[in-house]
Amino acid sequence: QVQLVESGGGLVQAGDSLRLSCAASGGTFSNYAMGWFRQAPGKEREFVAGINWSGSNLYYADSVKGRFTVSRDNAKNTVYLQMNSLKAEDTAVYYCAAHQSADIYTIPRLYNYWGQGTQVTVSS
Repeated sequence: QVQLVESGGGLVQAGDSLRLSCAASGGTFSNYAMGWFRQAPGKEREFVAGINWSGSNLYYADSVKGRFTVSRDNAKNTVYLQMNSLKAEDTAVYYCAAHQSADIYTIPRLYNYWGQGTQVTVSS
């Protein structure tokens, strides 16, 4: 059983940067591919970025490509999401998620473990 805890959210202005962290415990972190998702009020949860177990394979939603960077530190059991050039439309609750597969999934229901989420609000 893996527990995930996100941190690093906050209120920023358009054009600013934030780095989200997701700390994992209760399992062998390097066994899991990780994903970042977000959910805005009234909208479905959407995929943002994913990273495989080693960090050698990354995948991004088109809406964040070139602005967001996902990375992981298996020694620290942590995955990160560096968010630059933030826009008002990036405002959402951001979640990290984990699953035990070699692939990066973009569909939320394929992930087994989820954090509680952290709020990111970007003012324009």
